[in-house]
Amino acid sequence: MSKPALIALVLALGAAPALAAPPFKAPRNMYGQPDLSGNWSNSTLTPETRPPGLGTRAAFTEAEVKKLETQVTNEVEQGNASIDPTLGAPKVGGEIKPGTRPEFAAAGGVVGGYDRGWLEPGASVMRVRGEPRTSFLTTPDGQAPKRKAGAPAPAGFNMAMYRNSADNPETRALGERCIMSFGRNAGPPMFPNGFYNNNYKFVQGPDTVAIVVEMVHDVRMIRLNGTHRTDGIRPWMGDSIGRWEGETLVVETTNIPMRQAYRGSWEKLKVTERFTRVAKDRIHYGFQIDDPTLWDAPWGGEYEFSSLNGEIYEYACHEGNYALPGILAGARAEEAEAAAKAAEAAKAADVAKTPAKPAKPS
Repeated sequence: MSKPALIALVLALGAAPALAAPPFKAPRNMYGQPDLSGNWSNSTLTPETRPPGLGTRAAFTEAEVKKLETQVTNEVEQGNASIDPTLGAPKVGGEIKPGTRPEFAAAGGVVGGYDRGWLEPGASVMRVRGEPRTSFLTTPDGQAPKRKAGAPAPAGFNMAMYRNSADNPETRALGERCIMSFGRNAGPPMFPNGFYNNNYKFVQGPDTVAIVVEMVHDVRMIRLNGTHRTDGIRPWMGDSIGRWEGETLVVETTNIPMRQAYRGSWEKLKVTERFTRVAKDRIHYGFQIDDPTLWDAPWGGEYEFSSLNGEIYEYACHEGNYALPGILAGARAEEAEAAAKAAEAAKAADVAKTPAKPAKPS
């Protein structure tokens, strides 16, 4: 066949279809398991729940992604800029700079307790199978489902308890006491905290998988092919047992303590997590929430861990930190002041009730 005739035949038949890339299969470790080991991060701009106004949109547009990620770049540049030494002290009560994220303002206070250089909340939108997600939760509206009628009141450590928890150190939040990270870094379910230290080390053994959580240096121990404890003890991070289903590590956790309740659920809460290596530098993480006393049906979400270009170092928590003694001492001072005022008011009331003595005759 002449060359022109060959070209004509190719054009007539059309180009051969491109071969689809084979699905990724994780390398095996020395135990024959899919290898999840290494250092990973879940830092991201994507929140757990979908921002208001996005409705049922599960993904951002690429234009929205560019805008969000550019804002972070500008935020870092502004935060790392030199401070003018002639500005003087901030006004009483401080002030929030325009454009400051609400969570940064809440954590650092209006006087700027956290300089931007100390924060690493993530600089990119979370992608799952390449799609830029608007939330971790995969419910239709990206929100937790409504609680069923007659459900018990939410449990756990809420903001009202936090504001009124200065009786002793044990009534303070777990993060303040360096027992657990603030937020849900350790989980389950496991989420980034929106500020820093959202990194993990996965270590695998023949009978156990350990997940080292950077913040507060928590370690989740997942027993493979085991059964849940029945002694009533609720360890921090719950009681996790795991099994391999093909390429996926499936982890089921129960016995979660009340102080680690998730959205008010703890006593009957079961969290099922699925870890699947989907690329050399990605682990897909899916989670399902199940509590028949609070919700009519299970629900959950997903995201992807990305590989961390670095090591996980020991997290030194609160060394030399004087905030907790200050909180407790401040509460005692407020109590003493209130008691003094009450005593003064009682004394004044007693004086008002005492009848006046009759005047002595002259």
